Amino acid sequence: MAVYADVVFLRELLFDGVILLLTGWVRGMRPKPWKLLLAAAIGASYTIAMLFPSLAVMYHFFIKLFVSCLMLYICYGYYSLQTYMRDLISFYMISFVLAGGLMGIYYMLMSSSSKVWATIIFIGGDVTTKWQMGTFYIIVCSLLVIYLWSHFIRSKRKQQLMQQHLAKVELQLAGQVIHCQGLVDTGNQLYDPLTKTPVMIIEISELAHMLPPKLVEALRQKDMNQVLKLITELPEMERWQERVRIVPYRGVNRNSQFMLALKPDLVKVTHQDVVYDTVKVLLGFDGGQLSADGSYQAIVHPSLIVHPTSTVS
Repeated sequence: MAVYADVVFLRELLFDGVILLLTGWVRGMRPKPWKLLLAAAIGASYTIAMLFPSLAVMYHFFIKLFVSCLMLYICYGYYSLQTYMRDLISFYMISFVLAGGLMGIYYMLMSSSSKVWATIIFIGGDVTTKWQMGTFYIIVCSLLVIYLWSHFIRSKRKQQLMQQHLAKVELQLAGQVIHCQGLVDTGNQLYDPLTKTPVMIIEISELAHMLPPKLVEALRQKDMNQVLKLITELPEMERWQERVRIVPYRGVNRNSQFMLALKPDLVKVTHQDVVYDTVKVLLGFDGGQLSADGSYQAIVHPSLIVHPTSTVS
């Protein structure tokens, strides 16, 4: 069997470089190109040692650990033991994810059990596996694993960031108390132009049990002409007349639109264990679903979390 050392070296140079780059991405670091290349070259050179039986001692566990530490030190430096250990753990976790992904795809693409058993070898009671992967296959599958893994990490970070902006919302309206989850959106600058009252947007489903069904359906259909007609014609709306507001705003297409809003008795927002009470707020209705995954049902105006009233004990 012919083994081309230059092909092995270039392949390992690419993989080690990708793993180092992903480590920096996860840890929020950006390496200098020459340091990244030097560190990856050391890792690739170490792999070449497997071609020489006389250097078998190089594959001792502590030698492998030393080479990994050296690669990280060259690429990202050393600032503190705690930071360096986190870098090292990230480096190995990415390596394990990549290797596990390659193995999973390799066995998933096998079309019969005979091919699976052909890769398993029993020697003296021990079980070993034999992989037959081409360079092209490894590169393609590695890119796929990296894409899926990075997509998972981005989704996880986005979820964590959203969790920091979620708040518990309590609405007191016409003698009833409604609880829901809200998202504090600093980009929400919707005010009633006449009274300068901030508008908190809420899904109509949260208050559907309190409003006439015809009005709820018109709001879900986003038929504002029908909404304006119903709030003046429906007898059930008489009790809401003093609370009803029509708030103009500009939509995504920059066209002027209108939103039906109600004046609540009190809105209580609990964000990061701090409670904010306010009576100067309007509840603007959204006929759809604000969050695709249902994680929140209201968009909290940033001005509602400015003056705290108490803290959660």
